[in-house]
Amino acid sequence: MRKVLAILLTCSLAVGALAGCAGNTGGNTAAGKVYYLNAKPEADGAWQALAKQYTEETGVEVKVVTAASGTYSDTLTAEMAKSAPPTMFHCGNEQDLLSWGDYCLDLTGTEVLAEMSTDEFNLVSDGAVKSIGFCYEAFGIIVNKALLMEADHSVDEIKDFASLKAVAEDIHSRASELGFDAFASAGLDSSSSWRFSGHLANMPLFYEFRDDNVTSQPASITGAYLDHYRDIWDLYLNNSSASPTSLTTVTGDMSQAEFGTGKAVFWQQGSWEYANLTGEQYGMDPKDLTMIPIYCGVAGEENAGLCCGTEQRWAVNSKVSEADQKATLDFMKWVVTSDAGTAMMAEQFGPCPFQNAKEPENVFFADANERMANGNYTVTWVFNYTPNVDSWRATVVSALAAYSADRTDSNWEAVKTAFVDGWANEYKIQHGG
Repeated sequence: MRKVLAILLTCSLAVGALAGCAGNTGGNTAAGKVYYLNAKPEADGAWQALAKQYTEETGVEVKVVTAASGTYSDTLTAEMAKSAPPTMFHCGNEQDLLSWGDYCLDLTGTEVLAEMSTDEFNLVSDGAVKSIGFCYEAFGIIVNKALLMEADHSVDEIKDFASLKAVAEDIHSRASELGFDAFASAGLDSSSSWRFSGHLANMPLFYEFRDDNVTSQPASITGAYLDHYRDIWDLYLNNSSASPTSLTTVTGDMSQAEFGTGKAVFWQQGSWEYANLTGEQYGMDPKDLTMIPIYCGVAGEENAGLCCGTEQRWAVNSKVSEADQKATLDFMKWVVTSDAGTAMMAEQFGPCPFQNAKEPENVFFADANERMANGNYTVTWVFNYTPNVDSWRATVVSALAAYSADRTDSNWEAVKTAFVDGWANEYKIQHGG
């Protein structure tokens, strides 16, 4: 009898060993799998290579699918309805939480959360960490320092809206003599308008929300700082080569080319343009580039930093199996701690809020970090609170285009209406009111 028991025990151990070995391969579904639905097409190749390396090292299957530009929301909706949905996806803002909050696993207490160096960029709802900001970006006014110097000015002169206005108006007055203008064109074509209905609109929203201690999407806004928005918009229009009546046909590429080829000193844009400006197309010297805050005349803005924030946030699907959740969390931790993962993240996404993150080469992040280190306040991305964002922005752009073509006070009142009444209306639609 003892021999029989011994034989059975030996067989049992052998089977267990075989099962353990199978657990180290991608073929055992009990080990969990990862399916990442990526929102950044430009990083697809890097993610595919990283996923392959992780699978080779661990045996865990990692699939990366990348949504085409501008289709992430629709793609996510379609993929979530499938029998094998994404285990890792993007939940970038308050509006995304309304759609996908129930699908976001609470990341509180997870190892990947413990790797973060700040919680400033995370989305939290009712005490639950719904998604984590895996990188941050900065936007402001990009400056060609070489051209600025050629115009007998320097970045040190520019401390606030008044000094920015003085420098810009001087350059514009001598544009034919200098061979370049102050600002790149403020295009309102769909490829460019988001810079002003989103990023520039962030300025009056930020200061209003700061005054009122707003920390989540409000049902209404007052437009208290919209006169400052008008001032900076007028400065752009008055000191560039584009006719204000033609802005709806000025594309993002046209505006980029003006700056990249040395036809403009200033360009409102973000840190994501660094590679384009310094790459083969334009070949700009990083030493000639810097980014300054968007000044619009608010008291104390000499202490402002750059506009820093993110809509690049990872969430883990709470509806998939625990095995897939664990596999996904393990993969996320590896991405933000391994040499391969941190190198890719620095190259593709710039600064990442994790303890082991590598320093990016992008000079615009050095500008952002320097101002933070000097105690300047960060202008956070409160435009993330915008209700029915596409609809609200479209209304603002339409009013802004009409004002630009005919800059009357009555047309500016229409811009205010688009901002304030439009916000309240879109909030009601979004929340079923």
